[in-house]
Amino acid sequence: MQLQHIDLDRLSVSTANMRASKRAPNVSDILPSVRSRGILVPLLVRPNGEPEHFEIVAGRRRYFAASTVAGERESFPPLPCAILEEGDDAAAIEASLIDNVMRLPPDEVTQWETFTRLVKEGRTVEETAATFTMSELRVRRILALGNLLPRIRNLYRQEKIDVATVRHLTLASAEQQRDWLRLYDSPEAYAPRAHQLKQWLFGGTAIPTKAALFPLDAYTGPIVADLFGDDSYFADAELFWRLQNAVIDANRQGYVDAGWSSVETLPLGARFESWSHVKVPRTKGGRVYLEISARGEVTVHEGYLPEKEVRRKKAQEAPKQERSGMTSTLRNYLDLHRHAAVRAKLLDHPDLALRLLVAHAITGSHLWALRPDTQIAAKEATAKSLAASLSEQRFTDARRAVLEKLGLAADALHLVGLERSEDACLALLARLLPLPDEEVLAILAIVMGETLAVGSAVVASVGAQLSVDMGEVWQPDDAFFDVLRDHGMLLDMVKDVAGPEVAKANADEKGKALKAIIRDCLSGNNGRPRCQTWVPELLRMR
Repeated sequence: MQLQHIDLDRLSVSTANMRASKRAPNVSDILPSVRSRGILVPLLVRPNGEPEHFEIVAGRRRYFAASTVAGERESFPPLPCAILEEGDDAAAIEASLIDNVMRLPPDEVTQWETFTRLVKEGRTVEETAATFTMSELRVRRILALGNLLPRIRNLYRQEKIDVATVRHLTLASAEQQRDWLRLYDSPEAYAPRAHQLKQWLFGGTAIPTKAALFPLDAYTGPIVADLFGDDSYFADAELFWRLQNAVIDANRQGYVDAGWSSVETLPLGARFESWSHVKVPRTKGGRVYLEISARGEVTVHEGYLPEKEVRRKKAQEAPKQERSGMTSTLRNYLDLHRHAAVRAKLLDHPDLALRLLVAHAITGSHLWALRPDTQIAAKEATAKSLAASLSEQRFTDARRAVLEKLGLAADALHLVGLERSEDACLALLARLLPLPDEEVLAILAIVMGETLAVGSAVVASVGAQLSVDMGEVWQPDDAFFDVLRDHGMLLDMVKDVAGPEVAKANADEKGKALKAIIRDCLSGNNGRPRCQTWVPELLRMR
């Protein structure tokens, strides 16, 4: 095999090239490197029968990239080529295959070893990024693996620790890495992984530098850069809080000087409950609340008062009506007659009764005690299976739409019991009054669905009335097979999907083998006829 530099106009793509096609390939990923460094890896070519002309067996994309750059610059240097012997198609196809298989990207540790050698040879990060068509941040992240002890890099290369863990370990000092390895090697200890590892490294919650209210040059302690998370963290939490609290105190005083009635700082990590407060302007006594997270972020909530306090103040300011002679027995008499008159009139207005029913069901009263079924799962896998089911997704989407329509919290887990008060009931009734009956009935369906008890006979009865076909919404998953234990049930299921003869032949098999037979029948694997839309007797509704 000879090595020779050949002009572009003396080259063409061979039909033996495994990616030979009339359509030009996408070379955008290698163009920056070709523009910067030219063609570094030789193309594999062979004579094509024409004088001084060669066809490309491997290197088609490099050829098109060079042609693109030549079109931009009106010239391009001759391409380095390794010349095969003429006429051996098998060898040419093998060479093309090897070239394309070798294009698979190396792992990050191998890239780090390569980049480190380039740095030692004087290459900058910018030059390395251009050569390998990567972003500079990507190159810096890979070089950050140099912060790791060799053994940790090897564990990562062997896939014994995951990417999240190794990236957090790049933040650790050499001593912290050795401590972590001692935990990793100990059969009696637990080595923290992923996000737990960051907490372990920082002795608690990591505080990002972007949370600082003070100028960063005022902080004299160490800062740890997280190249993988595009962030950096304060290593000295005590110093951070000293500087941060000084700014918070100054800001608090600034609000007081500006005329706010009060500035309250919530306990560290406490959330400001906006739903239990009312927006009130500064001129009417509104307060400022400072919410401080454990990560150091400060959120200012201007102009709020507790809802109870606003109501109490309104009651105090409202003019008192003189009701001479109003006794408890007289009030009882009046209340009973008003009640009788209203419920009698409701008989003529079932549309209003429907809306009042829905409002009461959602918000409750001292006579109503509706609460949603919380769908408690015995195993986490069951909870995940339920969350992924088509039926649960449809109900969740419908509930979210109803919450938005009624002006309630769209991310609430339940509609029923979201707000329990007489005022909430009246507010909700006002939203329901203009809605057409079909929309109110749709909301009622959500209420009924939430208050339908899991495991009750009502579920089976309603399912039968509605002719619910579980095969349309359910597929047997790992969580289902995991909770199956009874040998007799499994045999019945084998009989269902594979027939009585298969069930009889495997009557003495263990549960694991029976589950494998069922799975094979459902997927059509291992030569078994595929059984589609199967629903076990346990799930059917009749």
